[in-house]
Amino acid sequence: MRYWVLYLACLLAGTACQTSVESNKSVRSAGQDSIVSQVSKDWNRVLRAWYPKSLDTLSGGYLANWSYDWQPAKEQHKMIVTQARHLWTTSKVALERPSDTLYQQATRLGFNFLKDQMWDPTHGGFYWLVDRKGAPILKGEGEYKRVYGHAFGVYALAAYVEAAPQPEEALAFAQQAFRWLDDHAHDAEQGGYFSVLKQDGTPITEDEQQANDLPVTWIYKEQNAGIHLMEAFTELYRVWPDSLVRERLIEMLHLVRDTMVTDQGHLTLYFSADWTPISYADSSQSAREANYAVDHVSFGHDIETAFLMLDASEALGNFEYELTLKRAKLLVDHTLKTGFDPMRSGLYERGYYLPGDSTITIIDLRKNWWSQAEGLNTLLLFSELYPEEPAYYKAFSKLWKYTNTYLIDHEHGDWYGYGLDVTPESQSAPKGHAWKGNYHNGRTLMALQKRLRDQ
Repeated sequence: MRYWVLYLACLLAGTACQTSVESNKSVRSAGQDSIVSQVSKDWNRVLRAWYPKSLDTLSGGYLANWSYDWQPAKEQHKMIVTQARHLWTTSKVALERPSDTLYQQATRLGFNFLKDQMWDPTHGGFYWLVDRKGAPILKGEGEYKRVYGHAFGVYALAAYVEAAPQPEEALAFAQQAFRWLDDHAHDAEQGGYFSVLKQDGTPITEDEQQANDLPVTWIYKEQNAGIHLMEAFTELYRVWPDSLVRERLIEMLHLVRDTMVTDQGHLTLYFSADWTPISYADSSQSAREANYAVDHVSFGHDIETAFLMLDASEALGNFEYELTLKRAKLLVDHTLKTGFDPMRSGLYERGYYLPGDSTITIIDLRKNWWSQAEGLNTLLLFSELYPEEPAYYKAFSKLWKYTNTYLIDHEHGDWYGYGLDVTPESQSAPKGHAWKGNYHNGRTLMALQKRLRDQ
């Protein structure tokens, strides 16, 4: 619809704009059939790589740790993020391929494992880490509950509602998970959500963080948890249009769009409890470098957030859509301008604005798999939203070529963790681990198939 509105606007504005739209249509049609075929082929290859071998029919849930050639690792601890992402992906595939009983089995395994093993029966909430059989690992990071992980639990359960043979059971668990999260982690005074909780659901304090030598980021409010809470509430609101879910989704959209997104066009990564940005820009060079993990420009998160904000707005009935679109475009344009390799394409890992510099410095040249996936998804979407600007589809086409050349493992299936142009050792690195499943590239490949075919 937006394409035709803009097209008619261009007709009224004159031939120059019309020529731009027609030129973009020409760019899009050139080679698009080939990309559609490649995307479809890779999606099938990704699914065959992961399923059914990752289904843990013995202990429930999904096996996460795999070598580059898909040999299972000896240790198979299970993290809530990985388990939930597999449940989300298999739920979407079950809807996409209703006649394939494999994915119905996969979703039931994942749902039961979240309900029976990953949910704390004493205090509520999802454990961060359990062993293969589902016994909680209450040491190290597993000693605490993470809002980031809980968000993915809600996200997966909401997706499963539509694929479940008994949707009322899935919805009841999704509602329970949301209410526990909101009761324990929501900051009623400052807004948003605390990042890390003790097992009983109490947010950790600064004194506890220092006394137990915990990472300082655990007392910050974080962008990464924020965007995925927004994502989770978006998915939940679509299956349960509850007034409190709507209120929290609007709250997170406002925080992400208006607080986390800077006017420069990138996200701030961490904030104090009152939403003061955490920055080391005015510190010494050694202090900046020591804290790059806390303070940098993350191109993958930026371009992913552009999509997630628009998705949230649409789920809310196009709530404040034009304002949200403007901020999303700011993120995408900044990423295209500063975070793309001008030679081979691909999104860099990290950048930084050094004091006094108006241009960004790339501080990490690697190109991780999930950033490229999110870039593909968002760029194709923006090529539809702005048909008069051919730069989006050109960038998408180049990024797909990069992905197909340097990221997709055409021999063993799935994607390498990092592009081989910068990180050739990724070819023999594990194909699956706690932080690498098939959620990012799975969502993207499903979205690309649909959009390209619709076009």
